[in-house]
Amino acid sequence: MKDLFRSWLDILLIFVPVSVGLELIHADPLAIFICSALAIIPLAGVLGRATEHLSAHVGEGIGGLLNASLGNAAELIIALAALRNGLHDVVKASLTGSILGNILLVLGAAMIAGGVKYERQKFNQTAAGMGASLLLLAAVGLIIPALFHLTAASQGAAVERELSLEIAIVLFAIYVLSLVFSLKTHRHVYTGEEHGPADLGETPWTQTKSTVVLGVVTVLIAVMSETLVGALEPAAHRLGMTQLFVGVILVALVGNAAEHSTAVMVAMKNKMDLALSIAVGSSLQIALLVAPLLVFASYLFGKPLDLIFTPFEVASVTISVLIVGFVAMDGESHWMEGVMLVGVYAMLAVAFFFLPA
Repeated sequence: MKDLFRSWLDILLIFVPVSVGLELIHADPLAIFICSALAIIPLAGVLGRATEHLSAHVGEGIGGLLNASLGNAAELIIALAALRNGLHDVVKASLTGSILGNILLVLGAAMIAGGVKYERQKFNQTAAGMGASLLLLAAVGLIIPALFHLTAASQGAAVERELSLEIAIVLFAIYVLSLVFSLKTHRHVYTGEEHGPADLGETPWTQTKSTVVLGVVTVLIAVMSETLVGALEPAAHRLGMTQLFVGVILVALVGNAAEHSTAVMVAMKNKMDLALSIAVGSSLQIALLVAPLLVFASYLFGKPLDLIFTPFEVASVTISVLIVGFVAMDGESHWMEGVMLVGVYAMLAVAFFFLPA
């Protein structure tokens, strides 16, 4: 049991029973929202940890696939809960927020933490360039539906939903091919990026323990996500925040907290390749895997989701992707580059706060 809880964030697991209790007595929605959000943060961390340990037992190829597929399971579960409740704007806002949070806040914080300790940190320029290129492609996938909506909205919502579905299929196909590229045909390019429990100083778990923890934590995240989403609208109203801001900033921060702490930790050990892989890889999973899966799932729920994001969301993602591309161009980083990324995130967060509902 002792090796199950390794991160300081695990203290927040106390909020799991607290959230359930508050939900059962129909307490104040704001208290339920805050407690369930705090509960998801450590659960997402344990989920990632269990995935890492399980990956160590199933072989390099399947392990890499598991890491790639389950890396953003917490964000996917939260978004599915919102989708089931018909909160499409919150779903799309959380996708935007996860992409921005990973490539600006998580990567920026990692560069600051590592840069304070090491004057200059190097990383694989080829792998970073590939990640930046895929991010730009993902941004194009967001731009096309928005441009279509602005120029051909007269075609009707049904056509826009069909366009979004077909773009989701293309994005998903590119994601699958990117896995083939990174795990098979060009695996040598990513040498040194694969990681496991040893990178975080952990004793390996058995396969049975990893599987059981993965299953239990997934169920708990699903329960907490339902609770979080159920209290989201009244909580946002009480806080004086729009659903867009809550989705882009608050919900995304909840899902990204685990990646944030891990990326900072490995950057402080001068493993900038790994930190970059966590931040950029998570954003790619959101854009190329989670977004398409949510579009597909929305048809099962009978509430088709489109990929038409607001102009400000599209602009924010595009600007952020371009900035990360410039930062990754030279294959090395320092703390000032981290400050710039976090600064861009802070400015965007302020702007989202003041955006009208």
